[in-house]
Amino acid sequence: MPTSFAPSRRQLLAGSGALFAWPFLPKLALAEGRDPRMLVIVLRGALDGLALAAPVGDPDWIALRGDNALRVDGKTPGLPLDSFFALNPAMPNLHRLYKAGQATVVHAAATPYRERSHFDGQDVLESGAPKPFSARTGWLNRAFGAIEPAARVDTKAALAVGASTPLVVRGPVPVLSWTPQRIKPASEDTLLRLIDLYQHADPALARVLEGRLGLTRIARDGNMDAMAQKDAGPQQGIDALIAYFAEAAGTAAKFMARPDGPRVGAIAFNGWDTHVDEGAVGGRLGNLLGGLDGAIAAIETNMGAAWSETVVALVTEFGRTAKINGTNGTDHGCGTVALLAGGALKGGRVIADWPGLKTADLYQARDLKATTDLRAVLKGVLKDHLRVEDRALAETIFPGSEAVQAMGGLLA
Repeated sequence: MPTSFAPSRRQLLAGSGALFAWPFLPKLALAEGRDPRMLVIVLRGALDGLALAAPVGDPDWIALRGDNALRVDGKTPGLPLDSFFALNPAMPNLHRLYKAGQATVVHAAATPYRERSHFDGQDVLESGAPKPFSARTGWLNRAFGAIEPAARVDTKAALAVGASTPLVVRGPVPVLSWTPQRIKPASEDTLLRLIDLYQHADPALARVLEGRLGLTRIARDGNMDAMAQKDAGPQQGIDALIAYFAEAAGTAAKFMARPDGPRVGAIAFNGWDTHVDEGAVGGRLGNLLGGLDGAIAAIETNMGAAWSETVVALVTEFGRTAKINGTNGTDHGCGTVALLAGGALKGGRVIADWPGLKTADLYQARDLKATTDLRAVLKGVLKDHLRVEDRALAETIFPGSEAVQAMGGLLA
């Protein structure tokens, strides 16, 4: 017998998802004739930046990783970025965007965190605080609050998609979530009846239900129901994880591309902890990078014309060891890469203050040394793309970062 599911008030008002979006835009951006979008993808598990963008021009690179070193003249050659760096061959779409000036690689980058705990590192990455567990809210949520109410324009959208809410979006700003259900969701008739019921008793809940009804209609058109019916999840194999990357990212872009849709969001992808059999080319990591490349392609496609005003930032909690370990993997490290993609970028560049790979140049003689503060990159995008003020960036969004200057010149 058919069943229906009515989400609880707590589920709707508290939010439960991997994607967050602001329902407002700075008036300044609109006054400039722009309609900017920003999507942050958190890669949880610590990405091996040396495997994604290999320093093929460093004389110590081949000796450091031996047969595991990506090269431009190998059996599966890397994709040249410039005379010094080559991109993993699993990412031809990102390479195409790079050549078109729509992607940037920031190398030897990291948050202020210098230990090797996933939990602590992710907390610093997503909270924006200089130390783990010193803030209970996320920098995206605080960035929303830093924009004065008088400088906001209502676009009728605040969105969360997914099964869990990352710290980066937690805080006082309310978020409407849309979570795929494995059991049959509430019918449209049920939602309409609930809206009518709560119109006078609980107007706030009625507005949320109205928003959820709209999301349900959009998701149905975007085939999100098919995603909800899948049995496989990220824990059930690399293929399911890769499929989730593209579907979740593509659906996020579909929502964000709408004229009345959200403009800023974040989504978390798990699976980047490669202690054993990393397989940068043709193995596990290579497959993951291919999946990430597909997710970027899905975002570009589903953004449509809005791609020209979009920035996608891909970040991770820390890097991995410079040397391969005894099980053909890499352990928790320090410096890594941050990626930017989008039509709003002044891309086609690798930004790096390269520290070198000699043992004496490595952090604690084992990790790629971080020479770029990730907060500088994020500040640069928030400042120039979304017009967030310097004072808010230094004191509220990334507290204690007054000495970290926003990176300029990232936007076209």
